[in-house]
Formats: sequence, structure tokens, C-alpha cells
Amino acid sequence: MSNPAVWLRDLFARKIQFRLTCYFLLILLPLVVVSLFAVDRSRIILHDQAVERSETVLNSAMDYIDLTLQNVEEISTLIATDPLFIKLLADNGANLSPQSIVDFSQLLKQLSNVNSINHIVSQISLYHQPSHMMISTHYGGRRLNNTEQQQWLENTAITSGTEISYLLAEEAIPGNGTFGGLVNTDSVSLVRTMDLYNNNRRADVVIITLDKSRLTKLMKSLLPSPSAAIYLHTDTGKLVAGTGGPENGTQLDREGALASELPHSSDSEMMVSIDSEYSKWRLTLVQPKKELYAKTDQLKLYTVGIIFVSVLLALVISWVVYIGIVSPVDKLFKGMKRLGTGNMTIQLENKRQDELGYLTEAFNRMVVDQRRLIQEHYEQQLRLARTELQFLQTQINPHFLYNTLDSINWTAKNYEADEISEMVLNLSRFFRLSLNKGKDVFTIDESVSHLHYYIRIQQIRFLDSFEVEYDISEESRSVPILKLLLQPLVENAIIHGMEGKTEGGKLTISSWIDKGRMVCVSVRDNGPGIQAERVAYIGQELERLAQREEHLFLPEDEETGDLFGLRNVMTRIKLYYGKEAGLSIQSVKGEGATATISLPLDQCKESFRPPINHTLMKGEKSA
Repeated sequence: MSNPAVWLRDLFARKIQFRLTCYFLLILLPLVVVSLFAVDRSRIILHDQAVERSETVLNSAMDYIDLTLQNVEEISTLIATDPLFIKLLADNGANLSPQSIVDFSQLLKQLSNVNSINHIVSQISLYHQPSHMMISTHYGGRRLNNTEQQQWLENTAITSGTEISYLLAEEAIPGNGTFGGLVNTDSVSLVRTMDLYNNNRRADVVIITLDKSRLTKLMKSLLPSPSAAIYLHTDTGKLVAGTGGPENGTQLDREGALASELPHSSDSEMMVSIDSEYSKWRLTLVQPKKELYAKTDQLKLYTVGIIFVSVLLALVISWVVYIGIVSPVDKLFKGMKRLGTGNMTIQLENKRQDELGYLTEAFNRMVVDQRRLIQEHYEQQLRLARTELQFLQTQINPHFLYNTLDSINWTAKNYEADEISEMVLNLSRFFRLSLNKGKDVFTIDESVSHLHYYIRIQQIRFLDSFEVEYDISEESRSVPILKLLLQPLVENAIIHGMEGKTEGGKLTISSWIDKGRMVCVSVRDNGPGIQAERVAYIGQELERLAQREEHLFLPEDEETGDLFGLRNVMTRIKLYYGKEAGLSIQSVKGEGATATISLPLDQCKESFRPPINHTLMKGEKSA
């Protein structure tokens, strides 16, 4: 398969319709590029606006969450430093008494009052370290019997000191449990120790649990679409609350969480994150890009549709232009090519009334006029030449010539001049076949038989100093060729190859079929050969004559000049057999020379009818 680039270049050079289509598409190309750029730019602008809008909303929400956390932390501080709470816890020891129950009930009542004033708090719990009692506004009070959980709470109180820590419900704690199971919650909880200002304080703990449903409801109000999701993570990347599915509910570390300055990190989703300056918590909004770009994708679909329609219109318009303008020109082009091959009967169909119709009509008139001129001039000249030839033939009566040569033959025999008798006999046979019924072609077999009479005359002339060998293949014997085509080659071989030889000369005439498409006939001698410079000169002259297109007949200087016989043979085979026919000369100094004629087999087998050549149309004489 050829190179696609070369194929396209050739198609562009040869096909006007293809060039028209390319030109139309080239005009559309800037519009297509601008349209696609505008759509892509609109997507970027829409994305940037969505990110900016989301950051504003998330900042407002994060400010609210920070205020809520500050409020909760202040509540935890009030509880952890309240003298009444501290006293009620300090007055009770490990053993619970009726008074302890009264005190814990009072604690629970006070905690409930605090819980009721803040809607974001779902429950408040107090852990009494001596009795291991957990007092909660959610379920009242209960004793922790798990020693590992007791130890974990006490260690948390001791290690955290006065600091605040946030624990998630799903965090694991000792004793094969979770923190949510410990305080009976599914949300995040604030944990800090009681009696903040007492360095000798016990490991009592206050736990304030945030209302997860309220946090989720707050975040849902920020969602721009039903498919969007929002997540709240702690400063350590742990998920506090979220509105998405479980696949997005995993905790994110600080490296894995998406930063707000990298909104394009996901191919299918837009992620915007905001970090709190107060709590360092992170709020992340996730929205599918297909939902964000729904309107721009629709615009892009319209743009692609317009581009498709434009390309289709370009193809249709180029085809209409081709049918309307290029097709008539193409008809004229093909008509001129057929006229150049000698077809003088061509007439192009014409139904147009415009300029192209006028050109087509002018072409048809030109063909008719040219055919008429050829018939009037060329045929007139041909009839004149044939009349002159017939006149000359009537002057040289063949019967008179044959009878005269026959009389010379018998006279030579009477005087016992056998060589003269044989020469006259062969000459008589040569002329008899040459003038036989006016035939222009002989088969190769007939041509060799005819040629033998001429060779025999030359053998007698040169005192039998050379012999002749015929190597004719069976498949080539019946192939017809022009008569007297080989005689000039044989004459050159005898005159230049055999002259000066007294014995040992050999002339070989061969014919064969080459590759089933060319018939070849060669004449070879074993003479002194031709010098290399002379062979090169002969080759150049024959090549120059073969490439001649306007003048197939020899100029007057070449008719009487050097290489007349070879020029005559080359002119005849080019005239009658076309460009594929050829004549070549090969020779090696001291080893003789070979002249080879190559003729197209299909041209030879057709019934012989000389083509009308454009040289004759110009009124030039035939050789």
C-alpha cells in the first residue's frame, strides 16, 4: 500500500472536487476551532465560578461551625469549673448512698438545663471516677463495669489535662468497644477533665456530644444539587459527618484530603475544601462535573451538530460546484484526450446554455471541422500518392519484369553461368513476393522465406564466404509483421559484418516471444563488431528518434544521411506499432553485432490498419 500522505497529495493535485472540498473545510476550520475553544472556555469559567461560589458558601458554613464549637467549648468550661458540679462530684465517694443518688439527680437536672439552651448539643455526660458512674442527659445514670474502659477514661482525663479533645463514635477503645458505645452516641463528642483549676483534681470527665443530625441538616442546606455531597473532617482527617454514600465516608488524612487550591484533581468530580482557622477542621464539597457542565455540554452538543452540518454542507456545495462547473470541464478534458488518440468521431453531449455550453459546442464543431479537413486534405493526398504508385506500377509491369528475369535466367543457363542463373532466380522470387497482391504484412515465417532469397543473392555475391542460420521459435512463426522490415538489418549485417571475410562468416536470424507480450526478431553477425563510441552514437540517435512526437517521418537531411536504414526501420515500427515498439543495437568489438526489433504482440496480431497520425493531419508528406 502506498504512503497515505503521497496518496492524498496526488489526489489533491488531480481531483478538483477534492481540492474544492478541502478549501471549504479550510474555511470552516477557524470557525470550528473558535467554537470549540469558546465551549471549553465556558466550561473553565463555569468551573471557576462554581469553585468561587462553593468557597464562599463553605466559608460561611465553617464560620457557623466554628461559632458552634466555641459555644460548646465554653459550655464545657462552665461545667468543668462550676462549683456546684465540682462539689456534688467531690462529696460522693466510691460507695453510693441515698444522698449520692440525690446529688447525682441534681447534677442530671442541671446538665439537662444546660443541654436545653444549646440546640447543637445532643447530650451531656459526666463520669464520676470514684464510683465509676456515667451520668448522662440521654439515659440517666449507669455504672461502668468494664475495668479497661474505666482505666481508659481516667487516663484520658489525666493525659489531656485542661485541653479539649474530640472523639468520634466509631473510635475503638479498650474493652472491645467503641467510644460511641460507651456514651451511647453516633456523633462526635467533646471530652475534657473536670475541676480545671485544681491541680489535685480527680479523673472526673465531662463529655459533650454534638447533634449529628443537626450538623448533617446544616451541611445539606449548602448542597447545590441532589447529586452533590459535603463532608466535615477533624483536624486529623477523621470524618465527623457527611451527606454522601459510604464510599466517600472514609476518613481522609491531611495529605489525602483535597485542598481548595486543587479543584481539578478529580476527572469526574469537582472538590472544594475549606479549612477552619479556629478548629482546623475541614469542610469538603463534592459535586459531579457532568452535573456542573450539563448546560455547557448541551451547548457543546449543539456546536458539534453545527460543525457536522457545516461539513456536510461543504461536501454538498463542493459536489454541486463540481457538477455545475468542473464536470463539463472534465468532459472537455477527456474529449481532448480521446481526440489526441486519433478518435475523430467523438461528440460531447451538451445541454447547457452558459459559457461552458458554448465551449463544449465549439469543441464539437472543431472535431467536425478537423475531421473534414483531414478527409479533404489527407485523403486527397493519399489518393494522389496511390494514383502515382499505381501509375508507376503500371509502367513497371510485373509480368514484364518476371518474364525478362526468366529470359535472363535461361540465357545464363545456356552459357552455363550457374551463379548468374541462381542470382536472377532469387531476385525474381524476391520481387514476386514483394509485389504479391499488394500485401503490407507477412508472417515471420513468410518474411524469413522472402528474406532468404535476398540473403542467397548476397551469398553468391560474396562467394559463399558466410552462412546463414535460422532460429525461429514455433510460437512466433505465425505472428504477422511489416514486410521488408528485416531486410535493412540484414543488409547492414552483410555489408558491415561480412565484407572482407573470405570464409567463416555467419549470419543468425532469430525470433521468439518474450513474456507473452512482445515478439522479438534479431539479426546477429560474427563480424568485427562496432566500436563502443559508434554503438553509443547509434543508441542516442535511435532514442532521439523514438522520443520524437511531432514528426514521425524522417527529415530530408536524415533520409540521405547516416544510419538511413536504421532510421527507416525505427520510423516504421513507431508509426505502425506505437511507443512500445523498439530497436536496439548491441556489439562487442571483435565479436560481431546484434540488431533486435521488439514489437507488441497484441498490435501485431490485430488486423493491420495504419493509424491516422497527427503528423499527417498537419499535411506533412509520408516517407
